[in-house]
Amino acid sequence: MSAPVTFPRAARLLTPKDFARLRGISRRVGSRHFSAEVAGNDGDGARLGLAVSRRVSKKAVRRNRIKRIARDSFRHVRGELPAVDILLIARTSADLEANAALRLELERLWRRIATLNAAEATGTMRD
Repeated sequence: MSAPVTFPRAARLLTPKDFARLRGISRRVGSRHFSAEVAGNDGDGARLGLAVSRRVSKKAVRRNRIKRIARDSFRHVRGELPAVDILLIARTSADLEANAALRLELERLWRRIATLNAAEATGTMRD
């Protein structure tokens, strides 16, 4: 039986300082419905921060659906990712997409992030 997949507090970006650090030194990876800013960390695993603004949807239930799907997808692949901090930003088009399509797109995005060199701090990688 495989190890339980969790999303512990240590795997989350929590403070404004964490988010601000990413905005300055990160590498951007884009997809159709998400943009991810990635930077190496000196911790023992990948950490995730989510940004789903009211611009994506005025309804909290829709924004929360996107965040729930992203968290669930991340916790399944967290062990395969290098020690990086990831700020996942939802685009407005994410609100209209089906759950299965969002999961598939996130799986592709995590694979691309896993191939990045964590030491590379700047640049852009797009589909």
